[in-house]
Amino acid sequence: MIFAQDRREMRRIFFNAWIKYRAQQPLEDMEQQIADVILLHPEYHALLADEEVALDSDYTPEQGESNPFLHMGLHIAIREQLTTRRPPEINELYQQLLEKLRDAHEAEHRMLECLGEVLWRAQRDAVEPDVAEYVMCLRRAAGLKPPCSGITK
Repeated sequence: MIFAQDRREMRRIFFNAWIKYRAQQPLEDMEQQIADVILLHPEYHALLADEEVALDSDYTPEQGESNPFLHMGLHIAIREQLTTRRPPEINELYQQLLEKLRDAHEAEHRMLECLGEVLWRAQRDAVEPDVAEYVMCLRRAAGLKPPCSGITK
């Protein structure tokens, strides 16, 4: 698992994977996943070249910034969900997004918008993330209608 309690420790995992990748050293599975996500985001390469600054930087919407580590972490979370098929509908919805967008990276971005929103609400309300709301958001992103509840009027 890449997520740690300490922000600096979690961010160091990204830096270490990127350093090893650039030095062409062998990578563990998770390090390879991190390197793959970093490669998709050249806008973060300069940030990853300055570890000391990035380790302690705050990235807040109020400053007009998005958190690159959160963004990359959400990509990794989406990929883990696809691998583990949790929630069960995730792979089908990902395929629908791929068909609609024809771009795997953009499909992941649509998915991580949903995941980020559900996680933000859960944190704000101090509750568990609402998986049903997450799936509904993914369905909307894929252009699918909500499933029938079985209740007739």
